[in-house]
Amino acid sequence: MNRPRMTAYATSLLRCLMQRAGEDRNRISLGHWSTTDWHSLTLEGERHEASFVVSGDKAEAFTALWLAGLCDAEFDLPRGFVADIEVTSPPMKRPDGSVEVEIGALTLDD
Repeated sequence: MNRPRMTAYATSLLRCLMQRAGEDRNRISLGHWSTTDWHSLTLEGERHEASFVVSGDKAEAFTALWLAGLCDAEFDLPRGFVADIEVTSPPMKRPDGSVEVEIGALTLDD
């Protein structure tokens, strides 16, 4: 079966993550996104893995603000919900001053 490049859950989650950055969201670029189906005995959803690059002046400080409270954040998805989200490895400063961030999330059908 051919999957769309980004599923409805992935698109909604990406929109919510970018909204967390406010007016400076243009400093964040998507490096990679992958989505796989996820199932338990009673639940269905998707597991998402994403990497982002944050650039601009004081990229480390901006990244810290963007990620602050991420694990406890509420996301307004059109359907379903974010059951789990986390930074999967510490933000890494690149030689050019930008910061690379990896995020993992689980979205579930309601």
